[in-house]
Amino acid sequence: MSEYQGIVARKALEKIKPYVPGKPLEEVERELGITNAIKMASNENPLGPSPKAVGATQKSLAKLHIYPDGACHNLTQKLVEHLKIGAEQIFIGNGSDSAIKLLGETFINPGDNAIMATPSFSEYDFSVKLMGGESKEIPCVDFKHDLASMLQAIDEKTKMVFICNPNNPTGTIITRQEIDDFMARVPENILVVFDEAYYEYVSDPQFVTGLEYIKKGYKNVIVLRTFSKIYGLAALRVGYAVADANLISWLKRAMLPFDVNTLAQVGATAALDDKEHVEKSKNVNEAGKKYLYEKFSAMGLTYTETETNFIWVKINQDCRKVFQAMLREGIIIRTGDIFGFNEYIRVTIGTPEQNERFINTLTKVVENIKK
Repeated sequence: MSEYQGIVARKALEKIKPYVPGKPLEEVERELGITNAIKMASNENPLGPSPKAVGATQKSLAKLHIYPDGACHNLTQKLVEHLKIGAEQIFIGNGSDSAIKLLGETFINPGDNAIMATPSFSEYDFSVKLMGGESKEIPCVDFKHDLASMLQAIDEKTKMVFICNPNNPTGTIITRQEIDDFMARVPENILVVFDEAYYEYVSDPQFVTGLEYIKKGYKNVIVLRTFSKIYGLAALRVGYAVADANLISWLKRAMLPFDVNTLAQVGATAALDDKEHVEKSKNVNEAGKKYLYEKFSAMGLTYTETETNFIWVKINQDCRKVFQAMLREGIIIRTGDIFGFNEYIRVTIGTPEQNERFINTLTKVVENIKK
């Protein structure tokens, strides 16, 4: 109901399901009376943040009484160097989620629609429906975006197309050739949003970043990235968007003042300089991916090859039962039912010790459920 004791909310909110985050470690340990729980549900960097980022934020603690730099000047200049793109083409927000929400607030009117894959990141649907728009969800094929069907779904009310590349929760990518073909056919008045939250983990040479299209002069491309994943700054909430300067100027009109706090700005700026930490994080992820692939195959489980720091696995069991059993053992994973797949889980690739503990526990849990 949109009405409560005479207080009326916008009807668009009736179509929105609140985002359900994974359980925090402290809550799991408190509820179950256990210690040493590990979280492999939210795709966080198991190595933690860059030591340079930690040091930089600690030095800024004495300035917490001062408002942050509303223009994010230092971080913007660092991104200019990092991306080789103009400062006027960069928007920095409170996580890339902030940019996704602003896309809806900036471009979606009631009755408009946006096209997205399913399963994919739920916040696209949220940002569209929040503004009274319609989400056209196009089923993935083999857990990959079906770009041909997404093109066919475009109509006179379509404002944008969301492309999560690599895709969450499946870990799959769309290749350069597929995107080239798509961009050659998509109308120029349709915004194409490339969410590249896991960009830094990609190793497949067939991958192409949306930045290439922006640099080629495409005016309808927006690229989203985050410092929450490989950079390990999820708690600071900082991400950014890159696009044509005109599109960025519209996003900035809709943003909140002082949206990105000082610690986030300082930490992200320092993290961009720590290439060693990024490389180490990627190497740990690649080794963990190989180990988990081998173990899943030995267990007879089907997995989707990933270009991210998580794996989408078919466990041939009710995922909620597996989740609860794993939880009692102190391991938090993400269930596939929230994406519409009751026999799948999504697990974050951890440290060698975490991966081994996860496999040993999953083996025991699956065997117990079968009995």
